[in-house]
Amino acid sequence: MARSARMFEIIQILRQASNPCTAHEIADILEVTKRTIYRDIASLQAMRIPIEGEAGIGYIMRPGFDLPPINFDVEEAEAITIGLRLIARTGDKGLEKAARRAARKLSPTTQMSETLFSSDWGPTPPGDVDLSKVRDAIRRERKIEISYSDEHENLTSRVILPVAIIYYAESIVIAAWCELRRDYRHFRPDRFVTHKILIERFSGQGAKLRREWAELYAEYL
Repeated sequence: MARSARMFEIIQILRQASNPCTAHEIADILEVTKRTIYRDIASLQAMRIPIEGEAGIGYIMRPGFDLPPINFDVEEAEAITIGLRLIARTGDKGLEKAARRAARKLSPTTQMSETLFSSDWGPTPPGDVDLSKVRDAIRRERKIEISYSDEHENLTSRVILPVAIIYYAESIVIAAWCELRRDYRHFRPDRFVTHKILIERFSGQGAKLRREWAELYAEYL
């Protein structure tokens, strides 16, 4: 998370807190060190953001400080609510954390609906595979080297060019161009035996590959 985004998150956490928040509590939420939180809060205070408190005691936001609200109508707020809650069904822990961050950014005038709920049933999280890093590899057009066990437990080593992730109800699938098969293939990350994001890129090819793949597999999306 970029520092500017993290500082925004700190403001949101303190705005919504009913009691002082310690650096340890904020660090746990944002998955950084306490030292990082201390530095960020000092920077925010230097910017005259009305944060009061100190290390070891906790921090509060003085009343009256707010960020410009993003206002949604009732149905838009309901759509956001169910959308964020359905993310829990993807099995993607990184997206779940992002959804919680997004929920914190809603203004007090656009609260998440208290009348809509979703079960958290969905695919099993894919073991040691961090899907946040896979999504980053797709964005940055970086190849992934995998050792893959198929449904028959046959093991192969491949280098893939990931172009998309599909979240089905029962499984997560990574769509990719497979250099071994010279064709598009679909891989379940829970069947990765080993994997490594490579430095090698396929720069400028991602959008084209994704369009080709989407045309070929449109009926399954």
